Amino acid sequence: MTITITAFERSPDGGKGLARDTRVRWALEEVGQPYEVRLVSFRAMKEPAHLALHPFGQIPTYEEGDLALFETGAIVFHIAERHGGLLPEDANARARAITWMFAAVNTVEPAILELVTAKIVEGDKPWTTERLPLVVDRIHDRLKPLSARLGSADWLDGAFSAGDLMMVSVLLRLKPSGLINAYPNLAAYVARGEARPAYKRAFAAQLAVNAG
Repeated sequence: MTITITAFERSPDGGKGLARDTRVRWALEEVGQPYEVRLVSFRAMKEPAHLALHPFGQIPTYEEGDLALFETGAIVFHIAERHGGLLPEDANARARAITWMFAAVNTVEPAILELVTAKIVEGDKPWTTERLPLVVDRIHDRLKPLSARLGSADWLDGAFSAGDLMMVSVLLRLKPSGLINAYPNLAAYVARGEARPAYKRAFAAQLAVNAG
């Protein structure tokens, strides 16, 4: 059965890999699964056909036969469960990798998204100047223990896993702000993720859409 995902017709980041379809593309590339992409406009995302796939009117979605999924964490987990290469075979190591997937989207990403909101969505509000330092502090509250846990290791728990894929994807959002550079081991961790051939293919595929 053909896998079809949805992506922005024109990504807000211009194809820098920050749109969430990159995570799904990356996972599919890591496990060697071909896929098709259906591009959707911002208008189409709010129309009934897309809302039937994603009730919140966002991207990406994942379709395979009669299965339709939304939310990148759930999609990447499904891909990792169905195809080898993103989750360890050992049961305990597998559970830890899944834990890091949840940590990426539940613990680390919310603080980072708050920075995006403060700078872009609410950048013209009178409270922004006072709020920004608080937002940055909350990001450091997440990055410090993450940096300590990673230490000098290449990946979070042994070999590269879906947990690393999700964490690197989340941390990539910090590159424009430069905050990640305060933690050399995390910056190197992100660079290792970007250097993976599967990531490069996913990035190039998304960039090609936005460069066209």
